Amino acid sequence: MSTWSAEWINTIRQAVDNNLESISKINSQVRSLLIETLPPANVGDKIHSEPELAYEEHKAHANFVSVLNSLGFQVTPQAYGVATAFSAEYGSGGRLVVFNAEYDALPGIGHACGHNLIASASFAAFLGVAEVLKQTSAPGRVRLLGTPAEEGGGGKIHLIKNGAYRDAAACLMTHPGPQYLLSGNVTGVAAVKMLANVKWRVLFSGQTAHAAMEPWNGVNALDAVCLSYNAISMLRQQIRPHERIHGVIKEGGDRPNVIPASTSVEYYVRSDTLAAAERLWKRVRLCFEGAATATGCQVRYEPTNSYADLRSSMVLCKEFVATFPQGTVSLDEPADFLAGSTDMGNVTYECPGFHGAFGIDTERGQGNHTRPFADASGLAKSLDRAVEWGKSMAIVGYRVLSDDEFNQAVQEDWKADMKRAAL
Repeated sequence: MSTWSAEWINTIRQAVDNNLESISKINSQVRSLLIETLPPANVGDKIHSEPELAYEEHKAHANFVSVLNSLGFQVTPQAYGVATAFSAEYGSGGRLVVFNAEYDALPGIGHACGHNLIASASFAAFLGVAEVLKQTSAPGRVRLLGTPAEEGGGGKIHLIKNGAYRDAAACLMTHPGPQYLLSGNVTGVAAVKMLANVKWRVLFSGQTAHAAMEPWNGVNALDAVCLSYNAISMLRQQIRPHERIHGVIKEGGDRPNVIPASTSVEYYVRSDTLAAAERLWKRVRLCFEGAATATGCQVRYEPTNSYADLRSSMVLCKEFVATFPQGTVSLDEPADFLAGSTDMGNVTYECPGFHGAFGIDTERGQGNHTRPFADASGLAKSLDRAVEWGKSMAIVGYRVLSDDEFNQAVQEDWKADMKRAAL
């Protein structure tokens, strides 16, 4: 990392630290709840202690809006047509950098993917960049975007459609993962790889009949499900090692003595690019078509929120790594540190993106989407790491705003990567 920003790096780090220090000085007997939830620590704590599911994050939304208003930021609640999204901005003119704050939880196990830490890291990054813009009066805008419903709800897809990332020079966020997958002094990975995930609901229609009296009058929609399931299982032998196909039966019939006339399944089809996942889906669809033909059923398809693959900006990632002591943040290894899919992938098709992943301490086998991981996400040391990563995101984000040559490199790299993604 060049020395262009040495002074402002210190300003960014201190701006975040000042907010943390202010929390420890709060006297709860004389301060209101609003002041008691000053960022970024208590916001994350509050989100963790009150987990809310996709599109139901009303408390997290209200808490963020209140705190941001108290700090003097321009805030838009229910932003971009999404009831639990918000947008806060600072600055004017110049380029725009966006930090995503996720805060949805998982059914039954709370913040087992650590989205409270994502919110805290992005809040810290936003505060850091805003402080530098305030001190310098330099052109540039920073936006903290509350992005609900990552866990299957595709919140960012709706935000994209409604213009939340329009004209953004870059979008950054970071995500926790299990520290036990990392080795030595490495605390995280800058460029994680996540697959595209094309999602469909498939519905078969047949004809009911009494299964004992007149089964020959029935058209069994459950048979169509079973045939397609087996056909897809056979297809897996002919797909690439990194590709995945998985599904569940959502509706299989009501009673054994009634031949089912209506059944449905949901399937996820994953590959390394969105284009490749769409090609694989065409092969999967043939399995459903064949099953419908064989059983005499009708079949129809309902798309759900498909997630694009995560296209990390290597220019942003390398700059991020350079903000840490050598050997403590890996550029792109291990490749499977944070597997799966995310709607942040869709954002990286709209603008250059960063989605690094940091480790938090759990026992082996207690990774994301487990209750022990939810517990670990609420620990003070996990928050400390999230905030440190937030500071580094702020440093990288501010460089996008203030360094024309660096921004040009980011944009050119992204345009070239979009051409590769289309192959």
